[in-house]
Amino acid sequence: MRVKVFGAGSIGNHLSHAARRLGWSVDLCDVDAAALRRAKEEIYPGRYGAWDDAIKLFDVGSAPQGNYDLIVIGTPPESHIDLALEAIREAPRAVLVEKPLCPPHLDHAQELFELSAERGVPVFCGYDHVVGQASEHIAEILRAGVVGQVVTIDVEFREHWGGIFAAHPWLAGPGDSYLGHSARGGGASGEHSHALNLWQHFANLVGAGRVVEVSAALDYVEDDSVAYDRLCLLNLTTESGLSGRVVQDVVTNPPRKWGRIQGADGFVEWHCGYQPGCDAVIKGDPSGPTWEHMIQKTRPDDFILELRHVVAALASEPQRSPITLERGLDTMLVVAAAHRSAREKRAVHIDYAKGYTLAALVA
Repeated sequence: MRVKVFGAGSIGNHLSHAARRLGWSVDLCDVDAAALRRAKEEIYPGRYGAWDDAIKLFDVGSAPQGNYDLIVIGTPPESHIDLALEAIREAPRAVLVEKPLCPPHLDHAQELFELSAERGVPVFCGYDHVVGQASEHIAEILRAGVVGQVVTIDVEFREHWGGIFAAHPWLAGPGDSYLGHSARGGGASGEHSHALNLWQHFANLVGAGRVVEVSAALDYVEDDSVAYDRLCLLNLTTESGLSGRVVQDVVTNPPRKWGRIQGADGFVEWHCGYQPGCDAVIKGDPSGPTWEHMIQKTRPDDFILELRHVVAALASEPQRSPITLERGLDTMLVVAAAHRSAREKRAVHIDYAKGYTLAALVA
């Protein structure tokens, strides 16, 4: 595999390392020479022990064009769609865009969806938790029907973002990047949208369909340097009438990344970081003790599994992957609906027939 990665920040380094672990060729690109230097001298060796000289570094303007199997977009969300449109025109086998797919204004989201289909270039969105081992194990449990008819789903990603800034020491705080601006794809609604996407994934697994109604409360922080939501509370209803809850915040410490699918005959829970170095799946029913399945992993493992998933999807049916462009855009429609719901203090409905635009949001 020959891979081009846009963005030499945290995600770009993670995915470059994952690609190299798989034996792939990697060209890493950025608009900022300082970012490329920081990747080579600080981020990559600091995380993985040493810089990999097989990784080629390029200013975006001088980066090669064409002949790539995979193009990865690991830049801030506000640049994702423009870069993805350009990437599709290079005709790779696939494009992988980091989450969130775009800011909540959804500009050109429908254009990206249509161009991907027109050119036959599948686009994936980097919600890697839904292709992790814990999520796959839960899918097996749900297919077996052991929890019975699903009654509700809850997912929480509650995590103080101090850990994010510890991994990005060149940022003094949220005001230094998109993270401190919800309108640019940051805040709890964007940065921790893994929770919402995981909720939607579980809903799809149990045949509940897409989210059609969103009632949200967001706690905003605004001053001269930032405008973001630190707490995002979502009540969701799907096409089949399934209701549930998502909580995302950037204030909870220690963090809690958890999901629960409650059925008539029992429950199954998803836990990220249940113990140091371990995720977990926990299953139980009213008549007996709970059962725990521990999954050992490291953070780099998440990205290696993600890239392996993309390769496997390309070899079979890309449209059936849980990280397709459509799934990522479905998540962004709900994020956009959440901001409107919080602003107008009423439920917002989603009309998917109107495409991935703000016109799809109906109060």
